[in-house]
Amino acid sequence: MSNILVIYEIRDSAIKKVSFEVTSAAVQIAKSLNATTCALLIGSGIGSLAEEPKKYGAEKTYVIDDAALAKYSPDVYAKLIANAAKEIGVNTILMGASSMGKDLLPRVAFLLDSPMAQDITGIDAADGNIVFTRPIIAGKLISKVTLSSSYQLATVRPNTFQPTPNEVSGEVVKLSPEIPAAKAVVEEVLAEAGGKLDVTEAEIIVSGGRGMQGPEHWNLIEDLAKALGAAMGASRAVVDAGWRDHGEQVGQTGKTVSPNLYVACGISGAIQHQAGMASSKYIVAINKDEEAPIFKLADYGIIGDVMEVLPKLTEEIKKVKS
Repeated sequence: MSNILVIYEIRDSAIKKVSFEVTSAAVQIAKSLNATTCALLIGSGIGSLAEEPKKYGAEKTYVIDDAALAKYSPDVYAKLIANAAKEIGVNTILMGASSMGKDLLPRVAFLLDSPMAQDITGIDAADGNIVFTRPIIAGKLISKVTLSSSYQLATVRPNTFQPTPNEVSGEVVKLSPEIPAAKAVVEEVLAEAGGKLDVTEAEIIVSGGRGMQGPEHWNLIEDLAKALGAAMGASRAVVDAGWRDHGEQVGQTGKTVSPNLYVACGISGAIQHQAGMASSKYIVAINKDEEAPIFKLADYGIIGDVMEVLPKLTEEIKKVKS
């Protein structure tokens, strides 16, 4: 029987939601491959988290808990994962396509001399092989990928799979490998002021473009986002103009998002922006130009001036919620 290993991401003593999403995806494919779904947690003082993966179907949870791992080191973590994969007997390694996942898993692939699929949006089994689905060419095409290797590595786009509770009587196994010396460590992660939601993890995003006319009107985006419990995004033009921070940029040169709802306000919808949000489940576009490319992608469109539409939309949402 083969093993599918999910690498868990832990930040501020908590497991990131995308790890549970990836576990649910692993469980789904494991049934087709007669495989065992496993989880690997790495860090310091993380023993209390060891029971969490089994709530989402992980039959075995491996834990590397050492004081020397209090700070994230990409080279150390990569070596520990590669060595653990060999020790456990893993065929497939999955991780969320977060900043950490995109940084870490390619290093693991290098150590295992294996190709990998980055930022996948689907995973299936065919003839005993794993088939990964991923957007290519700025999201214009969807590619089906199989990897010719002893190992199958892939990062999974956040919000692509639903984290489905599926508790099993999982086993926790503590590993005690030798911790290699770190070449580099992350000393500090600076969170966004005000505890703002990260667009890559948000289920709802309200995003603004040049149609907002200036930063002085961004309160309209903020009000709608607050009413919806959403994160705020921005187009490249807005970020380049200095209206918003690059951390909010959605698109080919920004962040790729897959929320349940994406509200594009005053965004024309150039292909570079579409590359970052085309996989959203539902897209609502608000633009006064009825020929704007964004309307071809949108599920729902409002042709009108965002300055007039946004306040009314926000008030209506508040009424519904009250």
